[in-house]
Amino acid sequence: MRMCECRAKCRCDRRAAKAGAGARAWAASEVLAASAASAVSAASRLAVSAALLSVALLSACTVGPDFKTPDAQLPAHYHDTQRATSASPLAAPGIATPRTTPSAVTQQADIDPQWWHSFHDPMLDALIADALAGNLDLQEAVLRIAEARAQVLQAGAQGLPSLNATASYNRDQLGLEGILKSKGVFNQTNALASNSTLNGLSPGAGAQLQQGANNLLNQLTQPINIFQVGFDASWELDLFGRVRRSVESANAQTEARIANSRDAMLSLEAEVAQTYAQLRGAQQLRQVTIEQIAVNREILDLTRNRQQHGLETQSAVESAAGQMTSDQAQIPHYDQQIAQAMSALAVLTGTPPGTLDQSLADPGTVLREPPVVPIGLPSTLARRRPDIRAAEANLHAATAQVGVSVAQLYPDVSLTGQFGTRATRASYLTEWASHFYSFGPSVSLPIFQGGALVASVRLAKTQQAEAALEYRKTVLDALRDIDDALVAYRSDQARRDALDQTDQANEHAYELASEAYRHGIVSFITVLDAQRQATQARQQLTSADTQVITDLVSLYKALGGGWEDASENGNNLHIVH
Repeated sequence: MRMCECRAKCRCDRRAAKAGAGARAWAASEVLAASAASAVSAASRLAVSAALLSVALLSACTVGPDFKTPDAQLPAHYHDTQRATSASPLAAPGIATPRTTPSAVTQQADIDPQWWHSFHDPMLDALIADALAGNLDLQEAVLRIAEARAQVLQAGAQGLPSLNATASYNRDQLGLEGILKSKGVFNQTNALASNSTLNGLSPGAGAQLQQGANNLLNQLTQPINIFQVGFDASWELDLFGRVRRSVESANAQTEARIANSRDAMLSLEAEVAQTYAQLRGAQQLRQVTIEQIAVNREILDLTRNRQQHGLETQSAVESAAGQMTSDQAQIPHYDQQIAQAMSALAVLTGTPPGTLDQSLADPGTVLREPPVVPIGLPSTLARRRPDIRAAEANLHAATAQVGVSVAQLYPDVSLTGQFGTRATRASYLTEWASHFYSFGPSVSLPIFQGGALVASVRLAKTQQAEAALEYRKTVLDALRDIDDALVAYRSDQARRDALDQTDQANEHAYELASEAYRHGIVSFITVLDAQRQATQARQQLTSADTQVITDLVSLYKALGGGWEDASENGNNLHIVH
């Protein structure tokens, strides 16, 4: 009987062993099948991702309008040049001819980029060179160019892949104990000791299984440490040109900043030249007044001498003294103009007021206009005036922004990936078995934004239209500036020539009156009147000379000359710390 039981038990053990071997073989086959399926799935995902990337790159486009250089619609000739040819010159028969010859304006040659050299004044050349090197406003303009270029790099970086390194540590309590208790898992494990069918195969197996299950549950319900290191990468595929349009807009804004810096350079050169002309004019007026005071002192001495001999009245003596003191009262006014002009030139060159007083103390001579002033053709104005170039660049930027707003209506496609290691112990982070990864494409399609995206497109198109109108307005303003400058230059030259004739006539009349007074032929009132007219004519002529130079500088500025010799990126301007 016992032998039969032993044989039966052996057969049962062999069956169990065969069953266990079959179960292990089945489990191994399942693992291999799962591994194969995982490999096939990974390969499939990689193939799909590669296919999506290829299709995306091949189908990439740039939405929005392309910028086209606007037509400036410039005339063939400046308006005042035609007006000047039809104007009849002022004739003054029987009067001395002007001592200066009006300069001729020609469109047959382009404006000299360094027009201030035409005045042949070394001091003016040095002042403009110092201003270009040290003016603070110009340095701020150069810094704004650097800011714009940094914004170009920021915009371009949006279309490049990004890679970040990450590291983290967390101590987590997952709260599984409450979940397992709510599902009755602990009650089921506690019943394994008495109700498990394993007790029939091996006594005490149920208790051992209960203890193992409780240990596993206790481990699952304990807080755990999670260490993780890795890399995150992402790349937004610019399928519809949002990033490319952003870069285009940023580049156009950089061009606008460069044009603005050139405009600041041109304005600086003109301001230095005009302030210097006003300085020399004030110094010349002061010199003329001092010379007149010396003449008045001689007349006063002569009048006193004649009064002492009974040939003149005391009233004539007082009148001569009053004329001299009246001229002396003009000296402080000219001193004020001279001091203010010197201070202005010092600040324009980036130095404190008073720095240039000694070098500018010598009155020098009043600037004279060149015999020929080339102004070029209007067709070159759009490329020469910095403000027109800036307006064109702003229009370009606004056009590119339309493309940016339109691209926001289309889907955003990105490639994202993550790779790293994760473990409950830091020492296991270097184990390959602790690695994890994820990668794949993602698509974001705007469905409802409350009309914000459509409003953004409308806003961009409106700003583009506004920039186009601003460009046209800038061109018209430039033509008006040039026409006004030509009119002023031509008119003030004619006025200066007439004042020159007046000055010569009054000077001759004063000499005749003074000589007649010395011989007692005319009264002192005649001398005073002739002297007053001669003094006023000389002062008006000096002021007219200064105004002609100021008009010519304004013409050069309106024509947009004075920056062409600078490099395209403004590298010739240095920042002074």
